[in-house]
Amino acid sequence: MKKVALICCLAFLISCKSGKTSPSVTKEENKPEFIKLNLSEVDAIKKNRAYELGKRVLMTCNTSSFKPFTAEEATEEVLKKINKEKISMTCQNILRVFGQFNDMQLVEALRFDENQTTLFRYKCDYEKKYKTKELQVTINDENKITAITTKDWKDAYHP
Repeated sequence: MKKVALICCLAFLISCKSGKTSPSVTKEENKPEFIKLNLSEVDAIKKNRAYELGKRVLMTCNTSSFKPFTAEEATEEVLKKINKEKISMTCQNILRVFGQFNDMQLVEALRFDENQTTLFRYKCDYEKKYKTKELQVTINDENKITAITTKDWKDAYHP
């Protein structure tokens, strides 16, 4: 039960999703409208930005030092929500439950045309391997992070 509470707390604290950047949902299907992109065709600048900034957040737990995002790297909403105190609290839980962060691998990229964002889904590799975590980094067409969240890994995208 403690583990479930910690994981819920972790997901809540790291989640920085803004209401303005969420994918559109149709009333009829109740599913987000997105296009799955071929990873080899994804803009390399967006792909690199998502990887570097996502990894920077996760590496904070290993190094105990957080380099804040700049206005060129993230939207104002994300800048307001990610701060040293929140990350520090989250890292304590991550280290206890998952151990040290090793790396992450890009698995999927999804394009949401309505809000002009691309969602990158990464499988995260931690020291303790009993559970797989996912990092989702959403980048807009200005190459700024609009959302960054962690979730338990699911093979298919679930908003």
